[in-house]
Amino acid sequence: MQIDPRGPRFGAAVTSVVLAVVLVAQNPWLLAAQAVVFALGAVGASPYGLVFRRFVRPRLGPPAEMEDAAPPRFAQAVGLGFALVGLIGFAAGITPLALGATAAALLAAILNAAFGFCLGCETYLLIRRLQPGRIQ
Repeated sequence: MQIDPRGPRFGAAVTSVVLAVVLVAQNPWLLAAQAVVFALGAVGASPYGLVFRRFVRPRLGPPAEMEDAAPPRFAQAVGLGFALVGLIGFAAGITPLALGATAAALLAAILNAAFGFCLGCETYLLIRRLQPGRIQ
């Protein structure tokens, strides 16, 4: 499946704001909500993607190119992992773990939103290249 690459960048921008608020407010409930968004994004049903397709993309010109949906979905799954570690930190009262995991996810989201560099996507591509029997 091919997607507009501007959609994941839009989602990363929204995610950046949400995760920044989580860090400032130290709010596990907001992190839990973002974890649900990550989980939905991992299966191709991101609410941020829906907002982008419905309200933002119609106001933009067509994308210069489309991209494979698999790397951004993998990146959402990685984000989910970090959010879950953050939630475990909050639940266990290990604030540095909670804030560290959230900050790592925030850093990745900012890299994508601001610079178009999707760390999770690049990790996905590296894993694919390293698989045995794959043609390089």
